[in-house]
Amino acid sequence: MSKEGAMPDGEKKNQLQIEIDEATAQGMYSNLALITHSEQEFVIDFLFLSPQQPRAKVRSRIITSPTHAKRFLQALAENVQRYEGRHGVIKVAEPPSDEPLH
Repeated sequence: MSKEGAMPDGEKKNQLQIEIDEATAQGMYSNLALITHSEQEFVIDFLFLSPQQPRAKVRSRIITSPTHAKRFLQALAENVQRYEGRHGVIKVAEPPSDEPLH
């Protein structure tokens, strides 16, 4: 799989080639994310919380820089906006007042 940017006036751009193994390509379902940070990094834990269970299992942890976290936030917001433009507004239930927002 490769991703290529626009090439103005015949200029050749660098190509980013992305490799993904089969297990990673299958993906991992998550229905909860917890985010913590320090001065140097953001840690995002993706979890699966089964209904009626008091425990959630971490499925994946991403550790990234504050700069990349902000770029990710912007890219995610842009993609949610595109999705809603095509499929309608995503409805989000209000969390109970005793739950922290993540």
